[in-house]
Amino acid sequence: MLQTLWKRHGLVMAAGAVCVLVNGQGIGPLWLTGIALLGVGMLMRGAMTRAQRPPRDEVPPVALGVPVEGRWTARNGPATKVPSHTHNLAQTYAIDMARRPAPDPVWFWPPARRPESYPSFGEPLFAPADGRVVAAADGQRDHLSRSSLAGLFYVLAEGFVRSLGLPRHLLGNHLVLDLGDGVYAVFAHLRRGSLKVAVGDRVTAGRPLAECGNSGNSSEPHLHFQLMDGPDITSARGLRFTWHYRDDEGGEHRGVPEDNTHFTPVRSAAADRTDPYAAP
Repeated sequence: MLQTLWKRHGLVMAAGAVCVLVNGQGIGPLWLTGIALLGVGMLMRGAMTRAQRPPRDEVPPVALGVPVEGRWTARNGPATKVPSHTHNLAQTYAIDMARRPAPDPVWFWPPARRPESYPSFGEPLFAPADGRVVAAADGQRDHLSRSSLAGLFYVLAEGFVRSLGLPRHLLGNHLVLDLGDGVYAVFAHLRRGSLKVAVGDRVTAGRPLAECGNSGNSSEPHLHFQLMDGPDITSARGLRFTWHYRDDEGGEHRGVPEDNTHFTPVRSAAADRTDPYAAP
């Protein structure tokens, strides 16, 4: 019951922001109401985030295949810090990844670039294990990158506004796979119109699912990937995972690459998991 209430924190904060913005008489009842609603909304979000912290007796990392091909760069991953993003929306062990080289950020010009300017855009994404599609959406546009100082301020403001709405406004086009045993994989910021699967489809490890895009709360084309212990991203908790990958020096590793390091997938039987939906 409480978690259902906490999910509405965005509506409460949005109502507070409206009260403050439309108030034209200085500090008064409407302004105070808006501030109160903003405060209550922040408390509700904080309670939701605390509820999504992983338990102390966590399960071991889940061995998966890397959901991309070729050489990628890890960003905002759990090998460098935990939570890698935030506990909110089960992002405790999430990781971002992008292809390099890519256009460098600039101070002023150009303020933004088309997503096609980035090598990640349109790259195929693959199922990390056997499973079933339980959520899929790909109707949101792929927006321009936020590649300048002005773009940085814009994406921060935009991210706040997106957080007031439903999770899909942050995730953009996305997929959720049920991998069995209470494990769910999330792919976010997918390219519009690139989904190759639909809800209810069973997939096998390595099957193409979609393409990397720049939808939702994204500063440049990249893949946001995470595991969680339930299908509802607003109540699930993040899960750890491990990949088999090779670094630029040729060394093979099992784990998750550290931030700003390059990696290439290594395919092995150890990364495959049995299809929980296969006929007996």
